[in-house]
Amino acid sequence: MDLWFTEYYTKNARFSIKVDKPVISLESEFQRIDVFDSYAFGRILVLDGYLMLTEKDEFIYHEMMTHIPMAVNPSIHDILVIGAGDGGVVRELTKYDSIKRIDMVEIDKLVVDVCREYLPQTACRLDDPRVHIYYEDGLKFVRGKYNEYDLIIVDSTDPFGPGEDLFTREFYGNCYKALNETGIMVNQHESPYYPNDALVMQKAHKRIKSVFPIARIYQAHIPTYPSGHWLFGFASKGFDPIANLNPNWDTLGLKTRYYNTELHKGCFALPSYVRELMENA
Repeated sequence: MDLWFTEYYTKNARFSIKVDKPVISLESEFQRIDVFDSYAFGRILVLDGYLMLTEKDEFIYHEMMTHIPMAVNPSIHDILVIGAGDGGVVRELTKYDSIKRIDMVEIDKLVVDVCREYLPQTACRLDDPRVHIYYEDGLKFVRGKYNEYDLIIVDSTDPFGPGEDLFTREFYGNCYKALNETGIMVNQHESPYYPNDALVMQKAHKRIKSVFPIARIYQAHIPTYPSGHWLFGFASKGFDPIANLNPNWDTLGLKTRYYNTELHKGCFALPSYVRELMENA
C-alpha cells in the first residue's frame, strides 16, 4: 500500500510526498509532531499537519534567513532567534566566528528533542557553547529585552497555534525595542501566491512597516513550501539590505549551497504582483 503525506493549500490545491515509512508521531502540549522518511525529499518534519522542512531543500530557507542579515552588518555579535526548534538557523549562524551569543527561544521543547534525535542534519549545532536555549513563549521573552540584540531572526511556524502571536504589531514593536540602534529583524513572511497566505503576508508587512523605518521583502524558491515561492521580511533601524551589503562577505569563505552575494542583490527584486500586494497592504 502506498503511503503519502498531503498538505492542503486550498480546497482545490494540495501537495503530496510519497512516504517510505513513518518515523515518529508525538503530541506535545502545543502541537502534533510527525517525522516521516520520504523517497524524494529525505526525512521530513510536520507540525499539526503542515510541512516544516525536508532534508533535501531545508538549506534554502535556513541560508536565506541567516546570511542576508549577516552579509549586511558584519558587526553582528548578539542574536536572538525566536522559534527555529529544528536548529537550522542556528547551524548557519554558528558558521560565523564573529558571533558571540545566540539566544534561542522555542516554546515547544519536544520539537527540539525530536529534531536532535531524528534530524541531526539541522540540529547539529545546538550544543555550540554560544547557543543558549530558552523554552519559553517568544512574545513574552522579548517583552523584557531593551537595546540588547544586533539581530533578531523570527523563524516561526505559520500564524496560527503556537506561532500566532509572532505576527502581531505588539510583537514587532517589542522586537524593535529589543534591538540596538542599528538592529535588524528578519522573519518568514509566508507565500504571496495563494489568497489566504497572501493576506497574512500583507498584514505582516503592514505591521512591520508601521514600526521599522526600513521594511523590505525578499524571496526564495523552496520546492516543498506552498507554491514554491516564499517571502522573507527584512526590517531595520538603519541598514539598507542592498546599499549596505558587505563587499567582503565572500572573503569569509563560508560554504553555502543557495545563498551568494549576487543572489542577495537580486532576491529583493520582486514580481509585479507581489509589489502590488505590498502597496495595497
